[in-house]
Amino acid sequence: MQEFLSVGRANAPIKKVLVLGSGALKIGEAGEFDFSGSQALKALREAGIETILVNPNIATIQTDTSMASKIYLLPIEPESVEHVIKKSAPIAFS
Repeated sequence: MQEFLSVGRANAPIKKVLVLGSGALKIGEAGEFDFSGSQALKALREAGIETILVNPNIATIQTDTSMASKIYLLPIEPESVEHVIKKSAPIAFS
């Protein structure tokens, strides 16, 4: 997987990724977004990549403390995400 995870002309490996979570879920809808985000976090962790998750919903699999390196329970809005980007300095986004 690492050969696909590079950035820039120098082909530097990606070490930190910001993942935007599934957001608010209601019963019976959008569970696939939680599943796909959880799978992305799991794959990145297995590749040795630090993950930062932004997700306002505490009732998702993604927000389990074992899924991401750092979890921000914030709304997925420009101001919140910009704050996390400035604080965490990710190299890539998912």
